[in-house]
Amino acid sequence: MDILYAVFAAPFVDMWGYPVFFAEVVITGVLTGIMYSLVALGFVLIFKASGVFNFAQGAMVLFAALTLVGLMEHGVPVWLALALTMVVMVALAFAVERLMLRPLVNQPHIILFMATIGLTFFLEGFGELLWGSNVKKLDVGIPNESFEVGGVLLNQFDLFAAVMAALLVGVLAVFFHQTTIGRALRAVADDHQAAMSVGIPLKTIWVVVWSVAGIVAMVAGIVWGARSGVQFSLSLIALKALPVLILGGFTSVPGAIIGGLIIGVGEKIAEIYWGPLVGGAIENWFAYMLALVFLLFRPQGLFGERIIERV
Repeated sequence: MDILYAVFAAPFVDMWGYPVFFAEVVITGVLTGIMYSLVALGFVLIFKASGVFNFAQGAMVLFAALTLVGLMEHGVPVWLALALTMVVMVALAFAVERLMLRPLVNQPHIILFMATIGLTFFLEGFGELLWGSNVKKLDVGIPNESFEVGGVLLNQFDLFAAVMAALLVGVLAVFFHQTTIGRALRAVADDHQAAMSVGIPLKTIWVVVWSVAGIVAMVAGIVWGARSGVQFSLSLIALKALPVLILGGFTSVPGAIIGGLIIGVGEKIAEIYWGPLVGGAIENWFAYMLALVFLLFRPQGLFGERIIERV
């Protein structure tokens, strides 16, 4: 009985017994989840346009952050470095379409997936060649002061990340559902050849979506780089975005945000209230266990499209 109480009852007693601390844990989880969502958004964009999981999204986040901080280290003003980094990510989109995607039109999705793995190693190596491998501090002027509201401690940097994510989701939702290009993106994802047969320019669509994904990667790189430094472990945050995508759905922009919030809040609560029972470190694997449960009962995610194939 003591074990059952410790596992199931004690954490809830702690939650309601200390509401201010519980609120801090939840808010911290929400803001962390939003940062996961910034990375997951890039995956959703590529998947909606090509039906392929872009393994290189984490490397794109790293490459954008390395480019930005590298330009700033050479004396380029912040505003100009941001503009030049955006140009670099758009140029990368053109290069990816011309050199990788165009030769692989109508190839099986596994071929395109393997190509994105190759792109990952190329971007990591090329970024190290250009800017070096040392950890770099990124300061773009985002305030990082903490303040208290109703006894709950909040951080200006985390709130800034939340606002950026909200703006991105709003813009991308309008882009996909209210514009001609957005509808064309969904058509290309369904069938490359059919989309081309009705006059949709495949190469243009792919350049557009990879450019947008590159800009999203730049925003994620700024946020993550400013928070923890620009280092090559940034590319590994793509692995943390996987559970977010599984929960929210690979084709849903709002789902990427909702999935990120669930993962962020869930792992913080699990670490604080259940972690001591198992020696801690729940935060490292909680998201993957939750994703496994979703794969068993709802593999398309909360907002993903159910795909039915007749054989």
